[in-house]
Amino acid sequence: MDLFGTAGIRGSVRTDVTPALAMAVGRAVARDADAEDPAVVVGRDGRTSGAALAAAVEAGVLSGGATVERIGVVPTPALAFASRGRHGVMLTASHNPPGDNGIKCFVDGVEYDREREREVERRVETDAPPVEWDEWGDTQATDVLDDYRSAVVDFARQFGAPLDGLSVVVDCGNGMGALATPAVLRALGASVEALHANVDGHFPGRESKPTPESLTGLCRYVADGDADLGIGHDGDADRIVVVDGEGEIVHEDTVLAILAERYVRASDAADPVVVTTPNASARIDDRVTEAGGRVERVRLGALHEGIAQAREAGGTVVFAAEPWKHVHPAFGGWIDAVASAAVFARHVASEGLSELRAPVAERPYRKVSVACPDDAKGAAMERLRTTLPEAFPEAAVDTEHGVRLDRPDGSWLLVRPSGTEAYVRLYAESEAVDELVATARATIERAVEAATEGA
Repeated sequence: MDLFGTAGIRGSVRTDVTPALAMAVGRAVARDADAEDPAVVVGRDGRTSGAALAAAVEAGVLSGGATVERIGVVPTPALAFASRGRHGVMLTASHNPPGDNGIKCFVDGVEYDREREREVERRVETDAPPVEWDEWGDTQATDVLDDYRSAVVDFARQFGAPLDGLSVVVDCGNGMGALATPAVLRALGASVEALHANVDGHFPGRESKPTPESLTGLCRYVADGDADLGIGHDGDADRIVVVDGEGEIVHEDTVLAILAERYVRASDAADPVVVTTPNASARIDDRVTEAGGRVERVRLGALHEGIAQAREAGGTVVFAAEPWKHVHPAFGGWIDAVASAAVFARHVASEGLSELRAPVAERPYRKVSVACPDDAKGAAMERLRTTLPEAFPEAAVDTEHGVRLDRPDGSWLLVRPSGTEAYVRLYAESEAVDELVATARATIERAVEAATEGA
C-alpha cells in the first residue's frame, strides 16, 4: 500500500482521503505515541472537509489509546510547532484544489520520514482493532497560535533590521497565512495590507496554489501602489512567493539563494551546510560557496531526511529548502513560510531587495511537464538513464534523484517522475535554455512513448 507521496497523503475527499482512511491513520499514529505522554496534536486547515476528517483522525487516535490535543484551524507550521516533543497530525492538502484534502504526520516538529510512513501504511493496511475500552484516550483543546506567532517574531528579530517603514502586501489566498503572516509582520513593525485574508475552504479569491497566473492580483496591487514587498502563500502557509516593488515575482531559487547565503554568513559553524533538492538552481551553490558553506541535495519532499543525513555526517545545517518551501533549523525542523516571510522582510529592510538580488546569477530557468502514465514512469526513467547522457555526452551525470546532468558551462537539467501526477518533470537552467529544453523534451517523449507501448 502506497499512501504517502512527496508531501504526506493527498487526494480527493470522495475517493482517496476519506474519513475511513483518516481514522485508520489516526489509529496508526496513536500506536507510536509516547507511553509516558501519549498525546497527538491534531490540527486542520480551512477546507470544508477538514472538520469531518479531523474528527475521524481524532476517533482513530482515541481508539488507539492516545490522547488528542485539538488545536483547531491553524497553519501547518503552527501544527508542527505544537508537535515538538510529541506526535502531530495535520489535515491539509496545501495548494491542491478545494475538493482535495490530505494528511501530514509529524513527530517532534519534523515530518515523518520514509520508515515511519511505511509503518503507518502497514498498520493502515491491517487496520488493527481499537484498544480495550478502558484504554481509550481523551481530548483536550489548546490554543497554539499566539505562542507560535510570538516565537516567529522573536526568531526573526535576530536578522536584518526592524521593519519600521516597510510596506508589505500579503496575499493569503483565503488560506492559513491569514492567521499568522500579517500579524507577525505587523508585530515586527511593518505596514501590512492583507488580500484574501478571510479563511474560506472554497478559495474564492484565487486558487490555492500561488503561481504567476494566480498571483496576478497581488502583482498588480503592488505595482499600482507604493509597497516595498509582496508575499503570496498557499492554502496552509508552507509555501512563499515573493513579489518585488515593481510587481514582478522574484524567482523562487533567487529567494532561496538569498536566504541560504545569509544563513551561512551568520553562522559560526566550521562546516555550514545548506540542504536543497535536485531541481534547485546552481545559483544557490554559487552564493553558498561564496559565503563559505556547502550544498547537499536530497530528493524532493525529504528535506527533513537530508537534514538528518547532513548532521550525521558532521555538518551543521543552517538552512534547508526546496523551491517555495523553507526550513529554518535554528527555529524548528519544519517547513515554515511564515518564518520565511518574517526573516526575508527583515533582510529587505536592512539591505533593500535590489541589493539582495544583485550578486545572484539569474540564468534563464524552465520547468516542463511531459505527460506519462503512472505505470510507465519506471520504464521511462530507466530508459532515460541511458538516453539523456547520450544526448548530452559532455555532462556529468547523477542518477540518485532522477537524472541530473551538469554541463561544463554551468548549465544543468534534471528529469524526474512526479510523485503526485501523471507527468515526468523536466527542469533546466541555461543561457540557451530553450535549446536545452527542446533536446531534452524530445528525448523524454521518446522514452515515454517506448515505455507506454511496453506497459
